[in-house]
Amino acid sequence: MGHAAARDVLDDDVLTALATHTELAPPPVLDDFGTERARTVLAETELLITGWGCPPVDGKVLAAAPRLRAVAHTAGSVRGHVTDACWERGIEVSSAAAANALPVAEYTVAMILLSGKHVLETARDYAAARARTEELHHRPGTGNYRRTVGILSASLIGRRVIELLRPYDLRVRLYDPCIGDEEFEALGVPRTGLRELFADSDVVSVHTPLLPATRGLVGAELLGAMRRDATLINTSRGAVLDQDALTEAVCAGRIRAVLDVTEPEVLPPQHPLWDCENVLVTPHVAGSLGNELRRLADLTVSEVARWARGEGFAHPVRRERLAFLA
Repeated sequence: MGHAAARDVLDDDVLTALATHTELAPPPVLDDFGTERARTVLAETELLITGWGCPPVDGKVLAAAPRLRAVAHTAGSVRGHVTDACWERGIEVSSAAAANALPVAEYTVAMILLSGKHVLETARDYAAARARTEELHHRPGTGNYRRTVGILSASLIGRRVIELLRPYDLRVRLYDPCIGDEEFEALGVPRTGLRELFADSDVVSVHTPLLPATRGLVGAELLGAMRRDATLINTSRGAVLDQDALTEAVCAGRIRAVLDVTEPEVLPPQHPLWDCENVLVTPHVAGSLGNELRRLADLTVSEVARWARGEGFAHPVRRERLAFLA
C-alpha cells in the first residue's frame, strides 16, 4: 500500500495485533513490487495485507511470490490491484468493504434527512436575511414524514442505508435488477422499476458500482422524471451520472443534488456545479476518514486471524461477483 495509507490504517496497535497472528515483514511497507527488497520479501510472503495505493499484483509479482495464498485488503474495491492472475492462481481475497460501507451509509442517511428538512438552503437564506422570516419556516414540501426514498442498487452500501432508515417514517423503495424476490423480501422493501424509482421518490440515492453497463446510467430521461424539488444523492462514482444533464437540471432549479463524487474529481474551477445553489459538493468524504479508519483495520485484523487459524475469510471477494462490485 502507499505510505500515506499505511500511516493512516496501520498504527502501532494494529501492527501489534497483526503480529500476534503473523510474522510481519520489517518496515517500511512495500509500495513498489519491482525493487530488490520487494523481491526478497515476496519470496517468503504467504499473505499480503494491502491498502490504497497498492500496485497491481500481476503475473510477474506472483512469480516472485511462490508462497502467496491470500490478500487481505484494508479498504473497499480490489479492482485496482487484484488481477486475473490472482484469480487464476486461486489466491483467496478479503476486503474491508463492509466496514467502509457504514460511514458512507451514515453520510447518506444524514443527507436524506437534511434534504427533507431543507436545512442547507434554509441555513443559506437565514444567513442572508439575518432574521427569521415566514418563508424560512414554511417552505413547501418540508419534512421527513412519509417521504419516499429511492435506493438505486442493493450494494453493500445500499443495503446499509436501507437498514439505517428503518427507524424513520419514510417509504423506502429499491431498484436492482440483479437480485431476486426473496432478497427483496428479506430487505423489507418493494421492488420498483427504474423510471418509477426516479418519478416517485422525494430523494434518490445512488449506490450503483461503476461498470460498463452503469456508466451514464442516470441520464436526462431519469433526471427529467424526478419530482420538482426532489434531491439526488450520489456517493457511488461520478460517472454513473450524466453530469451534463445533472448540471442542467440543478442549475435550472428543478431538482437538488448532494454530490460526494463527481466526474472528474476534482471538478474544473469554473464548473457551474461549484456555484449552483441547488447543489452541495463534498470532496469524497463519505467513506472512512479519521477514527473510522480503525474500523477498516479492525476488520482486517479479524480476517487475518481467521485465515491464520485456517477458518477462511468472513468477508471474501469472489471472482464471479466482480461484475457487480465497485
